[in-house]
Amino acid sequence: MIPGAFDYHRPSSVKEAVGLLAQLGEDARAIAGGHSLIPMMKLRLASPSHLVDLGGVAELKGIREEGGDIVIGATTTQHELIDSAILDKKVPILREVALQIADPQVRYVGTLGGNVANGDPGNDMPAVMMCLGATYHAVGKGGERKIAAREFYQGAYFTALEPGEIVTAVRIPVPAAGHGYAYEKLKRKVGDYATAAAAVVLTMSGGKVASCSVGLTNVAETPLWAEEAGKILTGSTLDAAAVKKAMTAAEAITAPASDGRGPAAYRTKMAGVMLARALARAKQRAGA
Repeated sequence: MIPGAFDYHRPSSVKEAVGLLAQLGEDARAIAGGHSLIPMMKLRLASPSHLVDLGGVAELKGIREEGGDIVIGATTTQHELIDSAILDKKVPILREVALQIADPQVRYVGTLGGNVANGDPGNDMPAVMMCLGATYHAVGKGGERKIAAREFYQGAYFTALEPGEIVTAVRIPVPAAGHGYAYEKLKRKVGDYATAAAAVVLTMSGGKVASCSVGLTNVAETPLWAEEAGKILTGSTLDAAAVKKAMTAAEAITAPASDGRGPAAYRTKMAGVMLARALARAKQRAGA
């Protein structure tokens, strides 16, 4: 289908973009890569009268180190994440995840900000950001504020953003040197949304888990931070009993829908399986 008619705006600064969104109100939507919004417009599930294109806002681009954090501009593309030497060294799980999003054509245009801010439970980056303890910088007519990724997602396509606010950057604490990581994604075909996926970031000390964080993708109305599973694994040697207990804890917080990817019970079990696989790879990488 063809989208409905709309007016197109291309601001050159965050201030201008926020001003346009405030002026145009509910009839306006911000757009970056467009891979979430445009398909919805084609299906007439969204019919904004105005599109505010963030692609011309230079300050929304880039990856930099700031203190003990990595700060990534919201319109940085998935391809730029994959190609970043800083991320490859400091937060390599982001490259691993970005390589599993859609296909190269999409990754050259699709942005990190769009992936995390849209509230789509099938998007890959949100659960990873929860796993990493990331914070989102948001700007609106009331100024700038910071929102923890773990508090951002409130329902399918429903987030903590206020009307007219945009995500401008993602701030990620740099994981400890020698950390282990993995993102395991079960999908029907290359480029598909996950049937279930799990992100793991952990550290090891003396053969035991010193810290562990777990995120789950597309097995509920929101991405999930499996806090209890991480607590169970911390202090363990990742022995079979601890992993099984963590799998059970992770599965317990899921509530997937039955759809073309499989029945709900299957998707719940696959969340546990993806977690076990991610733990095995993360352990192998820890200290390597």
